[in-house]
Amino acid sequence: MEIIQIVGLGFIVTLLILIIKREKPEIAVQLSLTLASIIFLLILTKITVVLNLFRDMAEKANISQMYLNTILKIIGIAYITEFGAQVCRDAGEGAIAGKIEFAGKVMVMVMAIPIIALVMDTIVRLIP
Repeated sequence: MEIIQIVGLGFIVTLLILIIKREKPEIAVQLSLTLASIIFLLILTKITVVLNLFRDMAEKANISQMYLNTILKIIGIAYITEFGAQVCRDAGEGAIAGKIEFAGKVMVMVMAIPIIALVMDTIVRLIP
């Protein structure tokens, strides 16, 4: 049950941050960033398992790796964007978080162009 460990670690660091924040707010931000990095490293192995499963399924379904890679990149951009924005919000920088989210949305739109083009091409072919 790794999630229990992650949540427990989150609670402990949160309590430390609440205690330290009054005296040394810069250390509180560093603790938050450290925890974010640790959590990311802990789930990295789980992410690789999911990615390998998607690749196997796409291969069995005869889906082009280009489209699968694009979808996986879009999912990655969404997760990383949310993660980065939350870290900025935790540090009290809501304006920067908003800009990170905007950049993530633009990147997703740009990455989705080949898939949108394929869908549009398929629709045009289906219409008599």
